[in-house]
Amino acid sequence: MLLRKITLEEFGAYRGKQSLDLTVKKNKPIILIGGLNGSGKTTLLDAIQLALYGPRARCSGRGTKSYETYLRESINRQQDASRGASVALEFTVTVDATEHYYKIVRSWHTSGKTLKEFLNVFVDEEYGDKTKPGRRTQPNTRFSKLLSEGWADYVEDLLPLEVASLSFFDGEKIESLADPDRAASVIESAVHSLLGVSTVQQLRTDLLALQRRQKLSDEEQHLMDNIRAQEKERDFVKEELETAGQQLDQRETELREVQRTLRSLERKFEKEGGGLFERRIEIEQERKRAAERLAELRSSLTQIAAGPLPLLMLKPQLKDVRKQAKREQSAAEADQVLNVLEERDQWLLDFLPEDARDTVIKKLEEDRAKRSKYTTLEVDFGLPHDALAQLAVLDEALVRDKNRAAELLTLATAAAEELDQLDRQLAGVPEQSKVEAIQIAREEQLQVFASVQAAVSRDAERVRELERRSEYVSAALERAHNDFVRTKVKAEEVERIIKYSEKARRTLERFGEALLQRHISRLEVAMLQSFKELMRKQGLVQDLRIDTDNFALTLTSSEGEPIDPGRLSAGERQLLAVSLLWGLMKVAGNRLPSVIDTPLGRLDSRHREHLVERYFPHASDQVLLLSTDEEIDEYLLGRLKKSVARTYTLVHDDANFTTSVVEDYWWNAGAPNVA
Repeated sequence: MLLRKITLEEFGAYRGKQSLDLTVKKNKPIILIGGLNGSGKTTLLDAIQLALYGPRARCSGRGTKSYETYLRESINRQQDASRGASVALEFTVTVDATEHYYKIVRSWHTSGKTLKEFLNVFVDEEYGDKTKPGRRTQPNTRFSKLLSEGWADYVEDLLPLEVASLSFFDGEKIESLADPDRAASVIESAVHSLLGVSTVQQLRTDLLALQRRQKLSDEEQHLMDNIRAQEKERDFVKEELETAGQQLDQRETELREVQRTLRSLERKFEKEGGGLFERRIEIEQERKRAAERLAELRSSLTQIAAGPLPLLMLKPQLKDVRKQAKREQSAAEADQVLNVLEERDQWLLDFLPEDARDTVIKKLEEDRAKRSKYTTLEVDFGLPHDALAQLAVLDEALVRDKNRAAELLTLATAAAEELDQLDRQLAGVPEQSKVEAIQIAREEQLQVFASVQAAVSRDAERVRELERRSEYVSAALERAHNDFVRTKVKAEEVERIIKYSEKARRTLERFGEALLQRHISRLEVAMLQSFKELMRKQGLVQDLRIDTDNFALTLTSSEGEPIDPGRLSAGERQLLAVSLLWGLMKVAGNRLPSVIDTPLGRLDSRHREHLVERYFPHASDQVLLLSTDEEIDEYLLGRLKKSVARTYTLVHDDANFTTSVVEDYWWNAGAPNVA
């Protein structure tokens, strides 16, 4: 696997779109990337892992944060979170002599309070300009939806996460590997994952699964086993059903006895007035409400009595007033008519001849005299002209108040009767001392009744369940017998498969042990050789052994005495950890890139020179070296330069807190100043 290019857009401190060409050259496997502390070296390492593994990536900046929180905080602070960020990684993998080109683009942005993540994987099987051998152009990648959706599983085949942790590491990881216990777990993981021992174990597991499937696919044996199991199940269910039925009968008998006791206590409690005693507070509250309701009704009656309602006692007088009002109204109307008739008669006489006037005048005078009798009243009260209308309004008010008063009287009577009844009930409430003992006994019996009743329900449901289960097992047993009669089984073939699978498993077990021993032996040689190449004290360690049972690491001095790792200095332990990683890569054939972040923190100048000259150029076919200006300084750069394919510097703007990628390294022509 070789990394080709990484592109970061608004990721962490990287503002805008920043790309690094990671292709290497022959005999120049190193990509040197410089940066001061806090400039984004570790962020670059995190970006590679994030692109590959997403939520499973072991990013240093994540800590205990959730994946969503980590992505949110990874968006450049000057970027609009709704536009988001992305990391894109391009690499090639050679499988069966065919090189495949992959491009992974992982992007995310916020939408309100929601974070949305997208993963697009592009892949092609052939790339480059075929018309010009040896020359490669930009690959014509194509998007694979199926690969994108299943990338989490697919990447485990390309580069398992556990293996990647050995390929992508920083100085802190190297220091942690200096611990013997941690080194043992890394050796075990690497030998199984990186060197193929786990594949042998998986084959043995697959063969065992094949054997089990063959046993299960032996239909005859399966049917016999099924019949025996179902017969056993039938007998078990039958026994359980009988037991459950007996238990249910006992529970029902117990429930009936508890019910009789409870009914006896209920009758005694009611006889002593227990019902009223329990309802004492409720009755008192009802009495209070009834008294308040009666007081309200009486108040309403008082208000109505303060109105015109008492006039109902003066019905004859009101009747006489109404008659007098009619007479006075008629007299007033008649007087008005006489005035009008007098004017009309005078107007009419003016049109009559002289000889006819006397007769007409006589008739008109008789008519007026007759009408004038209506204007004469024996008694005149001088009532207003709208007295009849006022009396009509009074009649309506009296009818309304009379009906409302009757309704209120009915309600008041009922309320008074209810109040009397409640008083009688309160008077009949027994003293607490008379019913307290019975009440306690009744409540205890109620609890016993509820408990036994629940037990009866559970037992009844258990019986019904067992009956259904018995019916199902009987039907299944009948079907199994019918199938067994109709089925012929190839038992001989099944036996042969099982026999040879077992032989193959034993062979693989011996092969796995031999493979493990071979890899451990090779790893011991590679680690010891690497350690001696890196160490300043050449005679400190004479031998190195790895236990195949617990993968513990043992060092031996030139005198043949075991060396306690605690006797080594911090720098020597760090070199031992580097030797472990280097040895693993040697045994694995350098087929994975090595990404190393700040590896020289605790080393003296001599050990640093050894790493620069003897380790970095040979660590792998591709080495991404992330360094500060103090680790790979001007002197070490000169010693390393012949193995460097490309150099970059991460320039951090302290004012804007952003990082830019610049080609070349410190002390190169045109490179940014260290300060």
